[in-house]
Amino acid sequence: MQGIDLSRGFYADIVRPWLNEAAPGLRHSAALMGYGSELLGFDDETSRDHNWGPRVHIFVAAELFAEHARRLVDDFSRVAPGSYLGEPIGWRSRPHPPANGPQSAGALGHGLEVHTIEALLEGHFTIGSTENLTPAQWLGFAEQKLLAFTSGAVFHDDDNRLGEVRARLGYFPDDVWFYKIACQWRRIAEEQAFVGRAGQVGDDLGSRVIAARLARDVMRMGFLLERRYAPYSKWLGSGFARLPIAQPLLPHLQQALLAGHWPERQDALASAYLELARWQNAIGVAAFEPVLGPYHERPFTTINADDAVAAAHAAIEDVWIGQWPIIGALDQVSDLTPLLEDPRRSQSLMAAII
Repeated sequence: MQGIDLSRGFYADIVRPWLNEAAPGLRHSAALMGYGSELLGFDDETSRDHNWGPRVHIFVAAELFAEHARRLVDDFSRVAPGSYLGEPIGWRSRPHPPANGPQSAGALGHGLEVHTIEALLEGHFTIGSTENLTPAQWLGFAEQKLLAFTSGAVFHDDDNRLGEVRARLGYFPDDVWFYKIACQWRRIAEEQAFVGRAGQVGDDLGSRVIAARLARDVMRMGFLLERRYAPYSKWLGSGFARLPIAQPLLPHLQQALLAGHWPERQDALASAYLELARWQNAIGVAAFEPVLGPYHERPFTTINADDAVAAAHAAIEDVWIGQWPIIGALDQVSDLTPLLEDPRRSQSLMAAII
């Protein structure tokens, strides 16, 4: 059984009936979100050693939290079964123990946590609300955290408050999206000729490393063009393989990474860039005429990525966003996990850059 299904049943069979007796009529939302491979459907036997098992997050309004949260967590500790459908309930060697902040409450002995939506937003994104988010704030949100917040499953949602919050964070506003596309093409533009140049001087290892970096840039561009958040590195390939755009790209990326000689390697990547451009034109986003050819007078196959950058940048309507330097959003300027997972540092970094 996948973890999402296990937790959905845990809420329906155990938590909800108990909650109806312990706090009759309590308006709440119930979900599994925030962390764990099961949120993306990638959990397997290995996943069960941490962050896995019957668990559910209950969300209540701030005024109800003070009245009910701690009592409910403590009371459930006394009645919770030791296992559900053969899976033990509890926190086993897990790096994400239940939160116990001013508006969060959990216990190590069982899988029930109680939160306010505001506390979850503050912890994940250092925001108190999803209304009126600024473009600069969007720039500092890590895609892997946005994905974790909007993935998983909602089991129950009185007033649809949780659903509305998740919907508002469903994807970037168009102008931020165009900006990220422009910056992703800029990343490709900066290094695409180096696969050949490193190989030309006999640095095959360096050529392969650059090719791998560019393959990742192509994959992340694929997520952008599909309007899907990219997961963190462990699941990047698995998530990419599920995208429709992956089908024409995968053969070229595999060839680039397996090629024994740099000309074959650079040509495979160039074919991948061309597929990206065709896909971008097909969806009617920042269209440009893609051209493959040598890098100036040098014998390295590249695409006219500068034209792609210009087309995406020209699609931006917001004057302020249009003045940002073509550097990138958070995930495009750093892949350092402690930075991506710390929303305050993330926002501070992007504020400094723009």
